[in-house]
Amino acid sequence: MPFSRALGLIVTVVVTTMLGACGATLPQTASITDDANAAGAAYPSTGATTPDEMPQPFSNAPAPISSGREVIAHPTIADIMAPSPLPEMSWGSPTAPVTIVQYMSLTCPHCRHFHETVYPELKRRFIDTGKVRYILREFPIGKSSGNATIALRCAPSDKYLELYGKFMDQQPSWVSLEVRLDKIYAVARQVGMTRPQFDACLQNQGMIANLKWVKDRGRKLGIVGTPNFFIGTKLIKKELTIAEIADYVEQAEQHGGTPTAAAAP
Repeated sequence: MPFSRALGLIVTVVVTTMLGACGATLPQTASITDDANAAGAAYPSTGATTPDEMPQPFSNAPAPISSGREVIAHPTIADIMAPSPLPEMSWGSPTAPVTIVQYMSLTCPHCRHFHETVYPELKRRFIDTGKVRYILREFPIGKSSGNATIALRCAPSDKYLELYGKFMDQQPSWVSLEVRLDKIYAVARQVGMTRPQFDACLQNQGMIANLKWVKDRGRKLGIVGTPNFFIGTKLIKKELTIAEIADYVEQAEQHGGTPTAAAAP
């Protein structure tokens, strides 16, 4: 086999592996460490742990490997909905009987598949009808996802979901082993972001600190990969189908916003 072809196959395999390590259908060891554990004091520890083995997404410095991270064993609605330093990115009625919180990473192919194949029906059947309030929360895995996430949060709030969809749809154009800022910006500019705005956004230390808080809160709540979902207080660590969502919503409606049993393992 020619060397150039062999090298191309190796790179393809490595990138595919990197993209696949986002969902809870895979081993639950993918989370991101950083030195800013701002959410730690906000949530009491109950002794459960999850391993941290991935690099810090918001800087070039490698993060230390931790032996474990304490999480809340049984988070309450108050824990899940604790006030954030960033506005919740939500759609649907704030008084909807059921709230679905999705933790996502922009480089995650499972998140992309969910957004393309399930979200449109979720929106039509449950969000637009007032049955569900849908919240997206950032849980970037890897440096490329971290940089794209910062840009996503710098977009106007009314462009957030549109830009999220573009990052999802165009993953092959900007996701790679190395951070490609020009490629990330090429997506962000599609919603009107200028290059000076984009460059300033990536230097916004306040935004970065707030995104770390959101991510730390997710880890405290037991998030270990993407997509992970809360429906009521039920944590589901897998990509959901529309049938499973319908089942969970029905359970939650019958039991005050909390499903009583998992629709799937």
